Order: sequence, then structure tokens, then C-alpha cells
Amino acid sequence: KRMNLGYTRAMVKAAMGGALSETQGIVFEKDPIFGFQVPKTCPNVPSELLIPRQTWSDPKAYDQAAISLAEKFVENFKKFDQVTAEVLEAGPKW
Repeated sequence: KRMNLGYTRAMVKAAMGGALSETQGIVFEKDPIFGFQVPKTCPNVPSELLIPRQTWSDPKAYDQAAISLAEKFVENFKKFDQVTAEVLEAGPKW
């Protein structure tokens, strides 16, 4: 289901306002499939909502859905044949 709009706004506000930086004491966790850094805390947002896998009642179902999304991303990206190796390397891995 969709995330509460108030939490979404709080995350965007924190990101745009600089509250999500290591200089502010924020610790990040690397997403194991997509590779982006996810903050473990965010002002005005429950921490359990920040790590997507933790929001699913069945973590294995989340893993399957994430891998399926990653596979779709990789397949779709094949359309872009003039992409540098660096950009390709930044894609999902599982």
C-alpha cells in the first residue's frame, strides 16, 4: 500500500533541507539489490518505514518482489545501447 503522504512530505523536506546527512548524525544502510543509501532515521518519520523490507509482513515475498523489479529494470535498460559502463554498473545486483 502507499506510504502516508505526511511521511512522504517529511522525507522530502528532510532531504531538501539537509537533515539527511552524515554531518547531522544520520546513519545509512545500503540497499542490497539497488545499491542506494537509505537513512536509518528521518525526522518525523517512524524508522521502521524507512527500510522497505521491514514494512512487509513476509520478508521473503519482499525479496522476490524486489528481485522481480530489478530484473525488469535490467531488461528495460537494454533499450539504451549507448550507456556507459559506469552507468550500467550502477544498476541493480542480486
